[in-house]
Amino acid sequence: MVEGLIGIKLGMSRSFDKEGNLNAVTVLRAGPCTVIQRKTKERDGYPAVQLGLVEDKSPRKPNKPRTGHFAKSGSPVVRVLREFKHDGSPELKEGDQVLVDIFAAGETVDVIGTSKGRGFQGVIKRHGFHGGKASHGSMFHRRPGSIGASSFPSRVVKGQRMPGHMGHARVTAKRLMVVEADKENNLLVVRGAVPGPTGGYVLIRKEGFAAK
Repeated sequence: MVEGLIGIKLGMSRSFDKEGNLNAVTVLRAGPCTVIQRKTKERDGYPAVQLGLVEDKSPRKPNKPRTGHFAKSGSPVVRVLREFKHDGSPELKEGDQVLVDIFAAGETVDVIGTSKGRGFQGVIKRHGFHGGKASHGSMFHRRPGSIGASSFPSRVVKGQRMPGHMGHARVTAKRLMVVEADKENNLLVVRGAVPGPTGGYVLIRKEGFAAK
């Protein structure tokens, strides 16, 4: 059994549970995914499957090595490929499709995505520093202050919070409860927020399993 799928974040909405509580939910397009390659413990050292997300538009000009890789499974070339752990069962073969019905309402999943990029930011926005006085002539409005001692250790220690690139990092939202799995429309509704912008690619895996 495959323990995850590739998906696309469609956006956020709201839903009511059985008790009448209003919850924020995220709608994901989960799959369909095609098995492009199977990896076995005997040949590759670990059991896994390489999945490709089937989309409306295919890559414009795939090169020959990429085309040959997909030809082995008999599937068209897709843009996104990811590996997921597999139990090694022989029922799943190259060319088969994995759908959203591997998830069920009520179970928990981990969703991996790339957070929104914020560009180069200062310490106030990036780390929540309070800054200095805003009065006229202070010249210390949004600066970080001292970044190290002069006599010892006479250097900037590793991990010092500084201005720099913010966002656009791999983030995992753990233990999100599945509210609904719509097999007909390939939709998965999970409770809570999912990292990344609308239209961004995400990896959806069963809780406790790794994805590459």
